[in-house]
Amino acid sequence: MKARTVGIRILNSLIPVLLAFVVGGVVIASIGENPVETYWILISKSLLTPKGFLTTLHYAAPLILTGLAIAVNFKAGIYNMGVEGSVLLGGFFAGIAGAYLPATLDPTMLKLLCLLVGIVCGMLYVVVPALLKAYFHVDEMVVTLMLNYALAKVLEFLSTGVFRDQGAGYVCTPTISDGAMFQRISSAKLTPFFFISLAAFVVMFFVMNHSKLGFEITAMGKNVEFADAMGMRVRRKIIVLMLISGALAGLAGAGYMLSDQYHYTLSFSGDPGLGWDGMLIALLGNHSPVGILIAAIFYAALKTGADNINLYSSVPKEIVTVIQGLIILFLAVKLLDERFGLRDRARKRISRRHSAAQTSAGVVSDNNAGEA
Repeated sequence: MKARTVGIRILNSLIPVLLAFVVGGVVIASIGENPVETYWILISKSLLTPKGFLTTLHYAAPLILTGLAIAVNFKAGIYNMGVEGSVLLGGFFAGIAGAYLPATLDPTMLKLLCLLVGIVCGMLYVVVPALLKAYFHVDEMVVTLMLNYALAKVLEFLSTGVFRDQGAGYVCTPTISDGAMFQRISSAKLTPFFFISLAAFVVMFFVMNHSKLGFEITAMGKNVEFADAMGMRVRRKIIVLMLISGALAGLAGAGYMLSDQYHYTLSFSGDPGLGWDGMLIALLGNHSPVGILIAAIFYAALKTGADNINLYSSVPKEIVTVIQGLIILFLAVKLLDERFGLRDRARKRISRRHSAAQTSAGVVSDNNAGEA
């Protein structure tokens, strides 16, 4: 039974991806190119060459963390949309710390301080939504979405004013010092930050699957009222879980700053953003740490492969954006089902209609028999 359940979950995650690739293949064929050759370039250049694979792991590092940040909340029935905000805040102030702390500090200590600043900022960002959710039952989805927009404007003000690098020709903060940067391990972009994200993955794997907190997360996700009645202190758990989510997202932002960006710009997190990509990865991985690890590497492979499509084919690299959008579209149905129970409602409605039809047929049959 357990193997069957796991198989169904894997299938539910694969179907949106396969559908996206099928539709993407139709688009590629419509412009006169070979979909099989295009997909082979996409996969081989990102996963089957040493440099491509290491680059894919580099891009996967922050996605693993944001995917875990989403999963640890969503699995408990907490729909925290503030992961993107924690990424931005953690990355911004980690960059400020890396630029303004004395460059004479030991490089290892400097990196640890910057990461710690990012983690703390990520946690601070979710404190208010967590308290509102825990004690006043305010919808965390609405609060965190509104806070994301407000935070983006605040960081835009800070990066264009107080912390702007006056010597740069565009809006950005000062570049972090060399001691704060994660150095590349090889000719690819991979840095030690990937192994930090891997360590966080191992910790969250044991927390979510082999700890009391992990059991409580599952119980809250299935029935929060029952969990509260069983003495799980749901209010406290909501705050703890949102703080864990904020810490993971803040670490993702800080690590991305120290390993890839090196200064904060208005497009720091990309489009749509590491936090929103993390939501897609969490849904694709079915909120399982192992699933998230695989989904993050797959999603990063799309990014790495996209850079090679233009070089080895006539297909524009924007086809990868189309595929990503299609995956989001197909996964949105899954998210809505988890949030509102669409399938259960549809089944109940069909069952009621079927029962009503049988009852009507029975009444008509009885009337006909009475007349006879």
